Amino acid sequence: MNRAIFGLLAVVLFASLARAAGGPAELNQYDVPAEARWAPFIANMPACDDNGVLATISGRFAQTQREFWNPQLWIGGFDRVREIGFRANGLAYIPRRFCIARVAMSDSKERTVIYNVGSDFGLMGLTWGVEWCVVGLDPNFAYAPACSILRPIIEREIGNYKWLGEYGLKARD
Repeated sequence: MNRAIFGLLAVVLFASLARAAGGPAELNQYDVPAEARWAPFIANMPACDDNGVLATISGRFAQTQREFWNPQLWIGGFDRVREIGFRANGLAYIPRRFCIARVAMSDSKERTVIYNVGSDFGLMGLTWGVEWCVVGLDPNFAYAPACSILRPIIEREIGNYKWLGEYGLKARD
């Protein structure tokens, strides 16, 4: 009986040593850059201040407000548009450009909009697309808390930057 147990342990030990000596471990999907996959993502997307991106945000915001929440509320203009990260979540993730801006609203208030422009987010994955959130106007809490889900992972985990006060946002304590 002891001989069978020791024999089995020897086989398992031998197999694991042979596997370890065989070279580096295989790469999984998170180690491969998004452009090198069999169905690659292309990191070719517009800048944060591109007119198409800003028009998409303001148009979709107006449509959502008109259909569901407040038909008298729309975005009047964008100011202080800034990129806060490009592929900040890592090379293996879908390429994204993370952005923040101040918007002038039709109710005479200034609010912050956080958005990201992603590769293959558009119609049927053929073009770029935008995910956006206006801080304080996320009634179904899709990007809660305070639209922080649309920020880069590293910023959410480590903390906010000191320039966020310029956009009316508070840094975490």
